[in-house]
Amino acid sequence: MTSISENLKNIKSTLPEQVTLVAVSKTKPVSDLMEAYEAGQRIFGENKIQEMAEKHEIMPKDIEWHMIGHVQRNKVKYMAEFVSLIHGVDNFKLLKEINKQAEKHERTINCLLQIKIASEDSKFGMTLSDAEAIFQSEDFSSLKNIKVTGVMGMATFTENEAQIKNEFNSLKSAFDSLKNIEHPNFKPETISMGMSGDYKLAIACGSTMVRVGSSIFGHRS
Repeated sequence: MTSISENLKNIKSTLPEQVTLVAVSKTKPVSDLMEAYEAGQRIFGENKIQEMAEKHEIMPKDIEWHMIGHVQRNKVKYMAEFVSLIHGVDNFKLLKEINKQAEKHERTINCLLQIKIASEDSKFGMTLSDAEAIFQSEDFSSLKNIKVTGVMGMATFTENEAQIKNEFNSLKSAFDSLKNIEHPNFKPETISMGMSGDYKLAIACGSTMVRVGSSIFGHRS
């Protein structure tokens, strides 16, 4: 079995320079994360806020923590002090809550709007027109402690590569149509798409940030 540091090295060697690797460390013990940290990894993605907060407490403080799972509004306060990027912002009320909690800590939290590209009902996300409506709303202008830095999407869980490719392309085109919107709270630079099984395809379709877990840490026990 290859080690975590070898896995990391192998994956990083395949990534273009402009693509950021988020090591998806959910359910993994701190010892595994520290092995990745020692190998140079500084960006970790978690999908449960409490677990992420616990790991943040005990791990080095130069780590960027990304919240990649579905976010419940009442839990935002537990990560507002330290989270670097929240990937799954799928409605305006959540954006408002993130802003409120960020303000308490006198910081700005970067967020990605989660666009629904998958055909499955179980996947969260907003439509492109939902996203455009947010940018046009007066309420959005009043949020001084968040910055939307791009979009995130999750493809359908399927073996059908053509379908996945279509979904990735639809996220890229959503980003392209939003990126011309000028707004002080909007700095379009990130397209977060692609996971262990399909990140190479995602990069070919324009992804700038990939979320890779099992290819680094092995499958979840």
